[in-house]
Amino acid sequence: MTINVEIKDAASVILIRNKKSNPSVLMGQRGKDAAFMPNKFVFPGGAVEKEDFQINSFKRLNATCNARMTYQCSGDLVLALTIAAIRELFEETGIIVGIKEKWAGKIPTEWKQFADLGFVPDASNFQFVFRAITPPGRPRRFDARFFYLDADSLSASTNLDDFSRASDELSHLQWIPIQEVRKFDLPFITEVVFAEVISNLNDDLIPKRVPFFQNSDGISEFYYIS
Repeated sequence: MTINVEIKDAASVILIRNKKSNPSVLMGQRGKDAAFMPNKFVFPGGAVEKEDFQINSFKRLNATCNARMTYQCSGDLVLALTIAAIRELFEETGIIVGIKEKWAGKIPTEWKQFADLGFVPDASNFQFVFRAITPPGRPRRFDARFFYLDADSLSASTNLDDFSRASDELSHLQWIPIQEVRKFDLPFITEVVFAEVISNLNDDLIPKRVPFFQNSDGISEFYYIS
């Protein structure tokens, strides 16, 4: 059993298109040699990096999400998690969550392509929907926050089927109809998170409370952030 593994903060984006007519979610497959969740289909996302604390130019979360995110979490980390979610989505899929605006301040290397396209990150349409900590005994452990985003909120110029700017971290990127998602090889936590999001699809997606799957001390607890 792997012990004493550092728990890293991470963020993922659940991007859904055609919510009212024929909803589908964007997912990709992790590599067979990946240390964490090999071969599994997952939402785009990843760990927070130090540069994510250095972004000064972006639109922030709405007040409700921001307040819930600060539960057991500093304000600086909330901002970094939000930035990480947008960065990872862009790196892994090429999809931009941003607004046309001039970048203010230094542009980290990881953000140069994003900025060169004329955008700054925009988290104003994110909904914070789930938080989960990887149980002990895994080769990688994350304190992961999941954001829902309606693809209709993206820039009108966004081509949701163009993954040409995507890295090779996720393969088989595709929009999966929600009724077919469970036919794919999903991690357990992805199934749990997905079920929670789908149960709210017909609403405004601002949850009354946010589930928190807590495993930091080896004892699994499931409760809610109001």
